[in-house]
Amino acid sequence: MNKKRIGVLISGRGSNMSSLIEACKHPEFPAQISVVISNRPKAAGLQIAASEGIKTVAINHRDYESRPALETDLHEALVGAGVELICNAGFLRLLTAEFVDKWHDRQLNIHPSLLPSFKGLHTHQRVLDAGVKVTGCTVHLVRTDMDAGPIIAQAAVAVEADDDANSLAARVLAAEHQLYPHALKLFVLGKAYVENEMIEMAPEPGQALVCNPRAIFSPALEKT
Repeated sequence: MNKKRIGVLISGRGSNMSSLIEACKHPEFPAQISVVISNRPKAAGLQIAASEGIKTVAINHRDYESRPALETDLHEALVGAGVELICNAGFLRLLTAEFVDKWHDRQLNIHPSLLPSFKGLHTHQRVLDAGVKVTGCTVHLVRTDMDAGPIIAQAAVAVEADDDANSLAARVLAAEHQLYPHALKLFVLGKAYVENEMIEMAPEPGQALVCNPRAIFSPALEKT
């Protein structure tokens, strides 16, 4: 299988990165991670990736006077590793329009809410404060606006009556770990594709379009 070469961008522990690493170990998964890059040299995720034999690069944002200067080195590191598709996995840096345009329709992000609701930071507390009963997570293509772009897949998570921000975050994160590999697989295989700034789906006959996080790695979906 000719696997898509992925570059993963992180800023911390890289738990979503780890879920992608595990997915890529499946022989039939259509992607492989070529490099993991962090803007924080001490990010725990770099050690995790290195222990899996994956190339790692630290590009410390504090060493740069401007975002364009940092992004020049970031772009060169990605291209040098042969990256075809970027997966943001907790990368806590805003990217300029120039960088986003270079990777148009080739950069994915995961956000811990059901976009377009609750963009930005402190998502789980804002969900609780709003009193909504269902939240979740979203994988989308990156655009210049924060937490915007065509939505590839979403998973719903119920808000429990006794939830605080930490307990809700933990359940949403568990859903993220399953959703991200699922969405990446759909996109790499062309089963989710961009049409007029929307994601269109090309399912097999009888395949449901709703993502059930508990079933993402079921045998039926692994055949897709």
